[in-house]
Amino acid sequence: MSYEIPVTQARAELADLINRVVYGGERVVVTRHGKPLVALVSAADLERLDGLSEAADDQVASAVSTVGEAAAVRPGRGSFGITAEHRGAAGS
Repeated sequence: MSYEIPVTQARAELADLINRVVYGGERVVVTRHGKPLVALVSAADLERLDGLSEAADDQVASAVSTVGEAAAVRPGRGSFGITAEHRGAAGS
């Protein structure tokens, strides 16, 4: 569950908001002019988010290295398998 609160009100209720996050399992989104500014999440939620981010980074790195290996194995006719021939200038 996510709860939104303006930054001015959040200043006055910070201790209560921390308790809602830690003991109530809530996520609090602090807004300014109606737009999300920051979020208060539990330390356990933050660890899960960091773990997801690291896993995604590992997947991207693995995919990029796989693409690089596949490109290196292609036949040696040229980068795109295209051959060309130089015919000299017209009229020579």
